[in-house]
Amino acid sequence: MPANSKYLNPSFWPRFSKITAAILGGYFVSVTFHLALASWFNRANVLITMAFTGFILWVALMIIAFLAKSGWKIWGIYILLSLFFSLFIYLGQTYNPAQ
Repeated sequence: MPANSKYLNPSFWPRFSKITAAILGGYFVSVTFHLALASWFNRANVLITMAFTGFILWVALMIIAFLAKSGWKIWGIYILLSLFFSLFIYLGQTYNPAQ
């Protein structure tokens, strides 16, 4: 039985935006989140933990991207989150420099 056509994306760009938001956007958010944590807490512990929790967070963000209605909207959310975490990285390195 074929899929119902109303659930399929007829155009290339909505599908492309969801796939790229899932892969690239989810990765950027995952990495900037863990780097923001590393700039405020013990760097070695956070970066070792990132090997496991980073992948789990990335997969969760991929699922969220594919469940979203619009790929461009999820791209905007992921870019804003990455910029927000980048601000925390900057503040963490400014007020909590490495010794």
